[in-house]
Amino acid sequence: MLDMYVIKEGKRLRCGYTTGSCATAAAKAAAIMLESGNIVKFVEIDTPADIRLKLEVHNQKLDKDKASCSIIKDAGDDPDNTDGIEIFAEVKKREDGKVNIDGGDGIGRIVRKGLFGEIGQSAINPVPLKMIEKEVRDVSNSGYDVIIYAPQGEIIAKKTFNANIGIEGGISIIGTKGIVYPMSEDALIKTIYMEVDMVEETYGLDNIILVPGNYGEKISDGLGLSEGRVKISNYIGDSILYIYNKGFKSMTLVGHIGKFSKLSVGVFNTHSKVCDGRREAFIYYLALMGAPRELLDKVNNAITAEEGLNICIEAGYSEIVKNMERGAEEKIRKYLKDEDYPVKVIIYSMERGVDI
Repeated sequence: MLDMYVIKEGKRLRCGYTTGSCATAAAKAAAIMLESGNIVKFVEIDTPADIRLKLEVHNQKLDKDKASCSIIKDAGDDPDNTDGIEIFAEVKKREDGKVNIDGGDGIGRIVRKGLFGEIGQSAINPVPLKMIEKEVRDVSNSGYDVIIYAPQGEIIAKKTFNANIGIEGGISIIGTKGIVYPMSEDALIKTIYMEVDMVEETYGLDNIILVPGNYGEKISDGLGLSEGRVKISNYIGDSILYIYNKGFKSMTLVGHIGKFSKLSVGVFNTHSKVCDGRREAFIYYLALMGAPRELLDKVNNAITAEEGLNICIEAGYSEIVKNMERGAEEKIRKYLKDEDYPVKVIIYSMERGVDI
């Protein structure tokens, strides 16, 4: 367990180590066992973060011509789907000094251009590749064939973004620092950027569909908007700026009234910890429509956006949704500093769908 902490939103959160560090440690431990003929219980590696890790080794196997072992991934307090997965390495000695590294069972393969490798290559990022080669060369100059594998990888990969960014069949071996820093928004945003890149590679720079999450994806399917689509979570501002600067000709956003009511008044990170302006958005648009104070007070007491919407519709103000959509489109154009940019916003309700 890594005894390293960061403070996020006033909370003390423990850091962990990446799948890249796990693969590196497993490969180094297997190489040491192969060279020494002894079982290794702990192994130390360096990380790009300049933090040296000492990790416990599991499932050690030593044969005449090969050795293998595993390291258990510890994500610390980060909500990481790969937390607890076992990353294995099998190492065979070479006599030509070369180090060949590949992925085996449970490690994904690249199936689209635009990622960190070529189509067909294993999904082991450049930084972990360098880490593995450096650490096994520290053991010996003989050279090695290294296979990284994760028996649980294919199942766990279904909980990740891999399929959306062009990786199939397993997890990725990743990590630019070797250390997992809890609750990293940067990592989520970079994943969104990678998905946008995949859309560009597959569909070109025409219209792109943006949805906050899985239900928005389902709604967009029903509208026939299934191609060139990216899930952007709460990061509307970061996403649309990246898309605009990439040169996409237009964008369509499909989202729930709870998130997009905020967008309609210019909120571009819709996470509740950043802003909760749902009722304020309803009141703003109702006021523009000349609604009576009594209705504004009633909406102001609503607990959810769905409740606020129902109050508006029952009072004869169903047009508020179309006004919010147009307002969100205007706010996006101002955010992009391009008043002529083609953007379409579609708001749906869980209870009423898109036919509001």
